[in-house]
Amino acid sequence: MLVFTACGSTEEEPVDSGSDEATTAETADTDTEEVAETAGEGYSIGISMPTKSSTRWISDGESMVQFFEEQGYETDLQYAEDDIPNQLAQIENMVTKGVDVLIIAAIDGTTLSDVLQQAADQGIKVIAYDRLIRDSGNVDYYATFDNFQVGVLQAGYIEDALGLADGNGPFNIELFGGSPDDNNAYFFYDGAMSVLQPYIDNDQLVVQSGQMGMDQVSTLRWDGATAQARMENLLSAFYTEERVDAVLSPYDGLSIGIISSLKGVGYGSDDLPMPVVTGQDAELPSVKSILAGEQTSTVFKDTRELAKQTVAMVDALLSGEEVPVNDTETYENGVKIVPSYLLVPISVDINNWEAALIDTGYYTAEEFE
Repeated sequence: MLVFTACGSTEEEPVDSGSDEATTAETADTDTEEVAETAGEGYSIGISMPTKSSTRWISDGESMVQFFEEQGYETDLQYAEDDIPNQLAQIENMVTKGVDVLIIAAIDGTTLSDVLQQAADQGIKVIAYDRLIRDSGNVDYYATFDNFQVGVLQAGYIEDALGLADGNGPFNIELFGGSPDDNNAYFFYDGAMSVLQPYIDNDQLVVQSGQMGMDQVSTLRWDGATAQARMENLLSAFYTEERVDAVLSPYDGLSIGIISSLKGVGYGSDDLPMPVVTGQDAELPSVKSILAGEQTSTVFKDTRELAKQTVAMVDALLSGEEVPVNDTETYENGVKIVPSYLLVPISVDINNWEAALIDTGYYTAEEFE
């Protein structure tokens, strides 16, 4: 997460020199501010979000509209409700309308090649937002969080909570992955397994189901009901006499479904404590679940900062300046390495949730009353 800090000025008040230099400087400053505020005038930005079913995408869209319009841009924000043909049609309409830049959080990152070619033919630039768009050379930039690190944080929380580095174990763990059509899901899983695999190899962690790898643990469309059903099947098939000690969940929406299954068979009692359950996105129901002692942790990705970074990239792109990126090696989409800007995620639990989520203004205290 990027942190913006306001610093107090230590400069002394200027001494009146008897000339109009100070007035001239003030006028120049005012002119500069006006230019900054209207940098986007005359430009139109198409914003394609995947769904409103997750509050994080609503927050992403609203933040981008706010920050773009503050700079004078016109915006066209569309949500596709997890329907691929709908997203394609919405993007095609934006291309037809002649937007200057497309910002796309894809439902399925492998389905956009044709429509992005249409955009390229019109000279429209494309920024992939949070989810990498694959199989297209017409993706100009990528704005996201360090998705491998998200998985590292999730698995690291399990490592610390169970005391694995101290040699504790064996413990039972089950693994959940994200949607197989979302490139990020593989980074989350690989990051997590970079921490967990050594403990699985030395039998400190035991996957009773034997289900490992994204081909076995993925959850199509990040659907919580699908995760809940799978967890119920795992519990009935492998845990009638065993206890689950940890569940790797890559997303809060899955975590809520997983927890519902666990509670359904008695977890969360004194005799059967809730296992360690991870998550991602700091969605309100999951933060409340953490406060209730059910979900254990989440990974917070401040979408306001991602939106700000995306606006900065668009500003640079349209003004002919160097676009800010900090990764030119990692995100290969099958056709090209997409220049990327990665923001830093943070782990949130019962101990730091107020500092991370309330003090930063992401949520209000009243939302937890």
